[in-house]
Amino acid sequence: MKFTFDRDAMIKVISVAQEVITNKSPISILSNILLIAENNKLIIRATDSTLNFTTYVPVEVLEEGRTTVYCDKFLNILTSLPSGDIEYIQDNITATIKPINKRIKFQLKSQTSDKFPELGSSENVPFFELSSKDFKEMIRNTTFAVDKDIIFLSGVNFSKEEDTITMIGTNGKRLSCVTKSAINVPDFQSAIIPVKILNCVLKNLSDEGNLSISVIDKSIFIKFANFEFSSNLIDGQYPNCKRVIPQNLESSFSVNKNDLEAALKRISIMADSKLFKILFKISSGALKLIAPENNNGVAEEEIPCRYDGDNITMGINFTYVIEPLKVIDSEYVRFEFNTEENVDNELVIVKAIIIKAENDCDYLHVVVPLK
Repeated sequence: MKFTFDRDAMIKVISVAQEVITNKSPISILSNILLIAENNKLIIRATDSTLNFTTYVPVEVLEEGRTTVYCDKFLNILTSLPSGDIEYIQDNITATIKPINKRIKFQLKSQTSDKFPELGSSENVPFFELSSKDFKEMIRNTTFAVDKDIIFLSGVNFSKEEDTITMIGTNGKRLSCVTKSAINVPDFQSAIIPVKILNCVLKNLSDEGNLSISVIDKSIFIKFANFEFSSNLIDGQYPNCKRVIPQNLESSFSVNKNDLEAALKRISIMADSKLFKILFKISSGALKLIAPENNNGVAEEEIPCRYDGDNITMGINFTYVIEPLKVIDSEYVRFEFNTEENVDNELVIVKAIIIKAENDCDYLHVVVPLK
């Protein structure tokens, strides 16, 4: 096996393969990438046994063959070398890597390709296309809301209903939901997608054009450019989250997003490190943020808001506000809610609060208030 390749082009794809690999032990075959040199291209495959990655780069193949090499060490070797053409020569279980016209040589131990696991094939799998920009937005707006400790909530729910597709992330205390038009998308089974494959796609997908997706059996396949990712889906029954999204909300206030984000970052310095609770005191034209007194002390800040109603106070986990603010692209954000009088004739929030962009109906974030 012998081929030459461009160092910079190879680093780009090997870096993606390294994102997929989680086991960095040189003993494990899953720490290796599979290299297949044929027809003047090098096919590269990586897996962590759940997430799979396949790509290729143009190379000049002088002798066809296949092998596996320790990905982390291969990438470190490539990044240490100067830009330009590199020669790769495989002899038994040793790979010689050297720049052409440079007096540098590495010899890297390899393992035979027959030990590398077979990856699921997308051949004859039905794909549909989505806007790359829309899909990236859906990922960005939901993955932060998942619960890393509960298996069936550790992924994002992806579903189609009529002419829309929806992506939802939740941990049971807050929920992020984004919906996009999908007029030409065929029906597919609802799926719980692991966050890892979505993060890989988000990092490497361009905003331009479309990507291809297939949800079939217990797997998802995602293709764009010369990259193909596939992953096992998370097994489990995802909750019917649309039932917990409050409807017909009668009260709301709007606030400048940058003002709110900056104020929350300041006031949260004094928030309780276990409860993360911040009080929102809303009155006509003003929003006062208060970190209730605790062992750290107390803090408060008042910023202007658009509100014309009865005074009300709500307690919210400040991280559940700061995180959606980071992905909302709007000058103003709106908080929507319903109220009722408690036994002390005080106004209190009923059930949940919706946070959304003032000018966008695609995305919303639902938060359960703290008592």
